[in-house]
Amino acid sequence: MGMLESAAAGVSDPISASMYGMDASDPRSQLIDRSGLSRDDIEQIGRLMAALATLRRAEQAVSEASEQYMKLSAQDMRVIHFLMVAKNKGQVATPGMIASFLSISPASTTKLLNRLEQAGHLVRRVHPHDRRAYAIEVTAHTEVSARQTVGKQQARRVHAAARLTPDQRETVTSFLLDMAGELSMDHADWAEPSGQ
Repeated sequence: MGMLESAAAGVSDPISASMYGMDASDPRSQLIDRSGLSRDDIEQIGRLMAALATLRRAEQAVSEASEQYMKLSAQDMRVIHFLMVAKNKGQVATPGMIASFLSISPASTTKLLNRLEQAGHLVRRVHPHDRRAYAIEVTAHTEVSARQTVGKQQARRVHAAARLTPDQRETVTSFLLDMAGELSMDHADWAEPSGQ
């Protein structure tokens, strides 16, 4: 990994600077078959992996700052975002939808919603079409606070996407979806299935 990779990764020591290079992570090609890759390919892929790590660190920093500012966990922030999108789209959000979105049990969802409601972040109302159900809405104060801070910061990533050409955006989108598929826990027979 060269100086450019080191700078992109935000590190200065020789070990950290090599974390995402194939030669350092997998010197004997036990994990990755490099037979069809040139030296330039290997170095470029290392820079790409280092850039992804830099993005993860930036996302983590924003997440930690937002949790501290809003006094909410990452899961809480996901609920607030979900409720804001529901409101923007004119959709009614229900506890069942939130449970499905978070992949948690109905009991855990109730506990989460109770806590957020007691803290003044959301309200429960009678569902407009099903009197037996609840509609969950974000409070105006929380919506404004989230939008003006965390939302504004998160939206900055759109600038980077807008600077790409349409073809570049399609390439990046395909790459990210392909990588997510490769990384999926569906391919990890060593891990316990989630929810067990």
